[in-house]
Amino acid sequence: MKVIDATGLVLGRLASTVAKSLLKGDKIVIVNAEKCIISGDRQYLINKYLKRVGRGSKTKGPYYPKRPDGILRRAIRGMLPYKRERGRKAFRNLEVYIGVPDEYANIEKTQISEAKPRNLRKYMVLEDLCKHIGWYS
Repeated sequence: MKVIDATGLVLGRLASTVAKSLLKGDKIVIVNAEKCIISGDRQYLINKYLKRVGRGSKTKGPYYPKRPDGILRRAIRGMLPYKRERGRKAFRNLEVYIGVPDEYANIEKTQISEAKPRNLRKYMVLEDLCKHIGWYS
């Protein structure tokens, strides 16, 4: 089991690395999901996610998450073949948390060097984005 601290990591790079590990059969726990970074212009990101959340209806969907852990899970799910048994089985081995639960507080966190930002000028923390689209902690 790998415990990954998402603080300061780029969302897309983190999601792709985690998806590859899940398909190999690893069990992965991600903590501090709200401190993950999304690259791009702030206003563009807010408008993009507001459009996604507002799409569909309450009864038929599509349902898009507003919480940071849900958005990170959804990004990882998008990189898995989740409509097939192999992808569903891999997705079950993923746990994502806001903050650090007591059971994972003393466990050493794995560092993912591929997901660290490289010369980002425009970015947004996932927690700020979620507050703009309607999540209240």
